[in-house]
Amino acid sequence: MKLSCGTRFTFLVLFLFAAQSVAVYAGSFHKDVQIHWGDGRGKVRDRDGKLLSLSLDKSSGSGFQSNQEFLYGKAEVQMKLVPGNSAGTVTTFYLKSPGTTWDEIDFEFLGNISGHPYTLHTNVYTRGSGDKEQQFHLWFDPTKNFHTYCITWNPQRIIFTVDGIPIREFKNSESMGVPFPKNQPMRLYASLWEAEHWATRGGLEKTDWSKAPFTAFYRNYNVEGCVWANGKSFCPANSPWFTQKVDLEGQKKMKWAQSKYMVYNYCTDKTRFPKGVPAVCT
Repeated sequence: MKLSCGTRFTFLVLFLFAAQSVAVYAGSFHKDVQIHWGDGRGKVRDRDGKLLSLSLDKSSGSGFQSNQEFLYGKAEVQMKLVPGNSAGTVTTFYLKSPGTTWDEIDFEFLGNISGHPYTLHTNVYTRGSGDKEQQFHLWFDPTKNFHTYCITWNPQRIIFTVDGIPIREFKNSESMGVPFPKNQPMRLYASLWEAEHWATRGGLEKTDWSKAPFTAFYRNYNVEGCVWANGKSFCPANSPWFTQKVDLEGQKKMKWAQSKYMVYNYCTDKTRFPKGVPAVCT
Protein backbone atom coordinates (compact mmCIF):
# COMPACT_ATOMS: atom_id res chain seq x y z
CA MET A 1 0.00 0.00 0.00
CA LYS A 2 1.35 3.43 -0.91
CA LEU A 3 2.04 5.59 2.12
CA SER A 4 1.17 9.26 1.89
CA CYS A 5 2.43 12.38 3.61
CA GLY A 6 -1.04 13.77 3.98
CA THR A 7 -4.74 13.26 3.34
CA ARG A 8 -5.66 12.55 -0.25
CA PHE A 9 -8.00 14.79 -2.17
CA THR A 10 -11.46 13.46 -2.81
CA PHE A 11 -12.84 13.50 -6.32
CA LEU A 12 -14.97 16.53 -5.53
CA VAL A 13 -12.05 18.52 -4.20
CA LEU A 14 -9.95 17.59 -7.21
CA PHE A 15 -12.68 18.87 -9.47
CA LEU A 16 -13.04 22.15 -7.61
CA PHE A 17 -9.32 22.77 -7.49
CA ALA A 18 -8.87 22.03 -11.16
CA ALA A 19 -11.43 24.73 -11.86
CA GLN A 20 -9.29 27.18 -9.90
CA SER A 21 -6.05 26.48 -11.83
CA VAL A 22 -4.51 24.29 -9.17
CA ALA A 23 -2.55 21.44 -10.69
CA VAL A 24 -2.73 17.98 -9.16
CA TYR A 25 -0.34 15.52 -10.75
CA ALA A 26 -0.96 11.84 -10.06
CA GLY A 27 2.39 10.77 -11.29
CA SER A 28 3.35 10.01 -14.85
CA PHE A 29 7.05 10.16 -15.57
CA HIS A 30 6.15 10.15 -19.27
CA LYS A 31 3.98 13.26 -19.07
CA ASP A 32 5.10 15.31 -16.09
CA VAL A 33 8.90 15.22 -16.08
CA GLN A 34 11.80 15.23 -18.48
CA ILE A 35 15.11 13.42 -18.04
CA HIS A 36 17.28 16.47 -18.62
CA TRP A 37 20.75 15.02 -18.25
CA GLY A 38 22.59 11.71 -18.19
CA ASP A 39 22.78 10.71 -21.88
CA GLY A 40 20.46 7.71 -21.52
CA ARG A 41 21.32 6.84 -17.92
CA GLY A 42 17.83 7.88 -16.79
CA LYS A 43 15.02 5.63 -18.02
CA VAL A 44 11.26 5.32 -17.60
CA ARG A 45 10.78 1.62 -16.97
CA ASP A 46 7.12 0.95 -17.66
CA ARG A 47 4.41 1.85 -20.15
CA ASP A 48 2.31 3.76 -17.59
CA GLY A 49 5.18 6.01 -16.55
CA LYS A 50 5.07 5.01 -12.87
CA LEU A 51 8.65 3.74 -12.50
CA LEU A 52 11.89 5.54 -13.39
CA SER A 53 15.53 4.69 -12.77
CA LEU A 54 18.60 6.92 -12.57
CA SER A 55 22.10 5.52 -12.99
CA LEU A 56 25.63 6.71 -12.29
CA ASP A 57 28.92 5.53 -13.74
CA LYS A 58 32.37 7.07 -13.89
CA SER A 59 31.43 9.17 -16.92
CA SER A 60 28.17 10.72 -15.70
CA GLY A 61 25.20 10.64 -13.40
CA SER A 62 21.63 11.43 -14.41
CA GLY A 63 18.56 13.37 -13.37
CA PHE A 64 15.04 14.51 -14.15
CA GLN A 65 13.01 17.67 -13.61
CA SER A 66 9.33 18.52 -13.55
CA ASN A 67 7.85 20.17 -16.60
CA GLN A 68 6.04 22.72 -14.42
CA GLU A 69 7.20 25.23 -11.83
CA PHE A 70 5.26 25.63 -8.57
CA LEU A 71 4.86 28.33 -5.97
CA TYR A 72 3.86 26.23 -2.94
CA GLY A 73 2.72 22.66 -3.02
CA LYS A 74 3.23 19.10 -1.85
CA ALA A 75 5.60 16.79 -3.68
CA GLU A 76 6.21 13.15 -2.93
CA VAL A 77 7.79 10.11 -4.48
CA GLN A 78 8.73 6.59 -3.51
CA MET A 79 12.43 5.77 -3.78
CA LYS A 80 14.64 2.70 -3.53
CA LEU A 81 18.28 3.69 -3.12
CA VAL A 82 21.53 2.29 -4.46
CA PRO A 83 22.31 -0.97 -2.60
CA GLY A 84 25.66 -2.27 -1.37
CA ASN A 85 28.72 -0.04 -1.41
CA SER A 86 27.27 3.34 -2.36
CA ALA A 87 30.05 5.48 -0.86
CA GLY A 88 30.51 8.81 -2.63
CA THR A 89 27.09 8.74 -4.31
CA VAL A 90 24.29 11.24 -3.71
CA THR A 91 20.66 10.48 -4.59
CA THR A 92 18.29 13.44 -4.44
CA PHE A 93 14.71 14.66 -4.52
CA TYR A 94 14.33 18.43 -4.15
CA LEU A 95 12.73 21.71 -5.17
CA LYS A 96 14.81 24.53 -6.62
CA SER A 97 14.37 27.88 -8.35
CA PRO A 98 16.77 29.15 -11.05
CA GLY A 99 19.33 31.92 -10.75
CA THR A 100 22.18 32.94 -8.48
CA THR A 101 19.92 33.85 -5.54
CA TRP A 102 17.89 30.67 -5.66
CA ASP A 103 15.51 29.00 -3.20
CA GLU A 104 15.83 25.27 -2.56
CA ILE A 105 14.33 22.54 -0.36
CA ASP A 106 16.45 19.37 -0.20
CA PHE A 107 16.22 15.67 0.40
CA GLU A 108 19.72 14.27 -0.28
CA PHE A 109 20.70 10.67 0.47
CA LEU A 110 24.43 10.29 1.08
CA GLY A 111 25.73 6.83 0.28
CA ASN A 112 27.99 4.71 2.47
CA ILE A 113 30.16 1.63 2.43
CA SER A 114 28.43 -1.74 2.74
CA GLY A 115 26.96 -2.40 6.17
CA HIS A 116 26.80 1.26 7.17
CA PRO A 117 23.66 3.43 7.02
CA TYR A 118 22.75 6.06 4.49
CA THR A 119 22.65 9.65 5.77
CA LEU A 120 19.51 11.59 4.88
CA HIS A 121 20.58 15.23 4.50
CA THR A 122 17.93 17.99 4.60
CA ASN A 123 18.44 21.68 3.97
CA VAL A 124 16.53 24.86 3.10
CA TYR A 125 17.98 27.66 0.97
CA THR A 126 16.55 31.14 0.65
CA ARG A 127 18.01 33.64 -1.83
CA GLY A 128 21.07 31.44 -2.24
CA SER A 129 21.78 31.01 1.46
CA GLY A 130 21.47 27.57 3.09
CA ASP A 131 23.40 26.43 6.17
CA LYS A 132 20.30 24.93 7.77
CA GLU A 133 21.31 21.27 7.67
CA GLN A 134 19.69 18.49 9.62
CA GLN A 135 20.78 14.90 9.00
CA PHE A 136 19.27 11.55 9.91
CA HIS A 137 19.98 7.84 9.81
CA LEU A 138 16.77 6.11 8.80
CA TRP A 139 15.00 3.44 10.88
CA PHE A 140 14.95 1.06 7.91
CA ASP A 141 17.21 -0.01 5.05
CA PRO A 142 16.24 2.34 2.16
CA THR A 143 17.80 -0.01 -0.40
CA LYS A 144 15.56 -3.03 0.29
CA ASN A 145 12.13 -1.60 -0.51
CA PHE A 146 10.46 1.56 -1.75
CA HIS A 147 9.73 4.25 0.86
CA THR A 148 7.80 7.51 0.52
CA TYR A 149 9.52 10.89 0.87
CA CYS A 150 7.48 14.08 0.89
CA ILE A 151 8.03 17.83 0.95
CA THR A 152 5.10 20.04 1.94
CA TRP A 153 5.74 23.73 1.27
CA ASN A 154 3.20 26.37 2.19
CA PRO A 155 3.41 30.02 3.34
CA GLN A 156 3.67 29.02 7.01
CA ARG A 157 6.15 26.14 6.99
CA ILE A 158 8.06 23.42 5.19
CA ILE A 159 7.50 19.86 6.38
CA PHE A 160 9.75 16.92 5.52
CA THR A 161 8.15 13.50 5.99
CA VAL A 162 9.32 9.91 5.56
CA ASP A 163 6.65 7.22 5.21
CA GLY A 164 4.12 9.65 6.66
CA ILE A 165 6.29 10.49 9.69
CA PRO A 166 7.36 14.14 9.94
CA ILE A 167 11.09 14.37 10.61
CA ARG A 168 11.56 18.11 10.25
CA GLU A 169 9.49 21.28 10.27
CA PHE A 170 11.00 24.57 9.09
CA LYS A 171 8.64 27.36 10.09
CA ASN A 172 8.28 30.77 8.50
CA SER A 173 10.17 33.01 10.96
CA GLU A 174 10.33 36.20 8.91
CA SER A 175 9.15 38.12 11.96
CA MET A 176 12.54 37.24 13.47
CA GLY A 177 14.42 38.36 10.37
CA VAL A 178 14.85 34.84 8.98
CA PRO A 179 14.25 34.64 5.21
CA PHE A 180 11.67 32.13 4.01
CA PRO A 181 11.20 30.84 0.44
CA LYS A 182 7.98 32.45 -0.75
CA ASN A 183 8.60 34.53 -3.86
CA GLN A 184 10.39 32.28 -6.32
CA PRO A 185 8.61 29.43 -8.09
CA MET A 186 10.51 26.16 -7.93
CA ARG A 187 10.82 23.14 -10.16
CA LEU A 188 11.03 19.60 -8.82
CA TYR A 189 14.30 17.76 -9.44
CA ALA A 190 15.81 14.36 -8.77
CA SER A 191 19.33 13.16 -9.50
CA LEU A 192 22.02 10.56 -8.87
CA TRP A 193 25.54 11.94 -8.95
CA GLU A 194 29.04 11.53 -7.55
CA ALA A 195 30.38 13.63 -4.68
CA GLU A 196 33.12 11.47 -3.21
CA HIS A 197 35.05 14.52 -2.03
CA TRP A 198 32.47 15.16 0.71
CA ALA A 199 29.48 12.80 0.68
CA THR A 200 30.73 9.89 2.81
CA ARG A 201 32.55 10.60 6.09
CA GLY A 202 33.59 14.00 4.79
CA GLY A 203 35.26 12.47 1.76
CA LEU A 204 37.28 9.80 3.57
CA GLU A 205 35.40 7.01 1.80
CA LYS A 206 35.77 7.14 -1.98
CA THR A 207 33.55 5.75 -4.71
CA ASP A 208 34.34 2.17 -5.73
CA TRP A 209 33.82 2.43 -9.48
CA SER A 210 34.16 -1.34 -9.87
CA LYS A 211 30.59 -1.47 -8.47
CA ALA A 212 29.24 0.85 -11.18
CA PRO A 213 26.76 1.42 -12.62
CA PHE A 214 24.94 2.53 -9.48
CA THR A 215 21.15 2.65 -9.88
CA ALA A 216 18.32 4.20 -7.82
CA PHE A 217 14.61 3.79 -8.54
CA TYR A 218 11.72 6.27 -8.28
CA ARG A 219 8.02 5.42 -8.51
CA ASN A 220 4.57 6.91 -7.83
CA TYR A 221 5.67 10.49 -8.37
CA ASN A 222 2.94 12.85 -7.19
CA VAL A 223 2.68 16.64 -7.00
CA GLU A 224 -0.24 18.66 -5.65
CA GLY A 225 0.70 22.26 -6.19
CA CYS A 226 0.08 25.68 -7.63
CA VAL A 227 1.45 25.92 -11.14
CA TRP A 228 3.37 29.08 -11.94
CA ALA A 229 2.46 30.39 -15.38
CA ASN A 230 2.64 33.84 -16.97
CA GLY A 231 3.85 35.38 -13.73
CA LYS A 232 0.92 34.11 -11.66
CA SER A 233 0.15 31.31 -9.25
CA PHE A 234 -3.26 30.42 -7.82
CA CYS A 235 -3.44 28.75 -4.39
CA PRO A 236 -6.88 28.52 -2.75
CA ALA A 237 -6.63 28.74 1.01
CA ASN A 238 -8.85 25.66 1.41
CA SER A 239 -6.27 23.36 -0.15
CA PRO A 240 -5.28 20.83 2.57
CA TRP A 241 -1.52 21.21 2.18
CA PHE A 242 -1.76 25.03 1.93
CA THR A 243 -2.51 25.29 5.66
CA GLN A 244 -1.04 21.96 6.75
CA LYS A 245 0.93 21.89 9.98
CA VAL A 246 2.34 19.20 12.21
CA ASP A 247 -0.45 18.23 14.61
CA LEU A 248 0.02 16.89 18.13
CA GLU A 249 0.38 13.29 16.99
CA GLY A 250 2.81 14.40 14.30
CA GLN A 251 4.81 16.34 16.88
CA LYS A 252 5.19 13.15 18.93
CA LYS A 253 6.38 11.23 15.88
CA MET A 254 8.79 14.00 14.91
CA LYS A 255 10.23 14.08 18.42
CA TRP A 256 10.72 10.30 18.23
CA ALA A 257 12.49 10.55 14.85
CA GLN A 258 14.72 13.41 15.93
CA SER A 259 15.63 11.95 19.31
CA LYS A 260 16.52 8.53 17.94
CA TYR A 261 17.73 9.09 14.39
CA MET A 262 19.01 12.66 13.98
CA VAL A 263 22.80 12.63 13.65
CA TYR A 264 23.42 16.32 12.93
CA ASN A 265 21.51 19.51 13.72
CA TYR A 266 22.90 22.91 12.80
CA CYS A 267 20.93 24.37 15.71
CA THR A 268 23.14 22.56 18.24
CA ASP A 269 26.49 23.06 16.49
CA LYS A 270 28.24 25.47 18.85
CA THR A 271 31.59 24.90 17.16
CA ARG A 272 30.19 26.12 13.89
CA PHE A 273 28.32 29.00 15.53
CA PRO A 274 30.53 30.09 18.46
CA LYS A 275 28.69 33.41 18.79
CA GLY A 276 25.33 31.71 19.09
CA VAL A 277 23.11 29.56 16.94
CA PRO A 278 20.95 31.18 14.23
CA ALA A 279 17.87 33.03 15.41
CA VAL A 280 15.48 30.53 13.82
CA CYS A 281 16.79 27.85 16.19
CA THR A 282 15.44 29.69 19.20
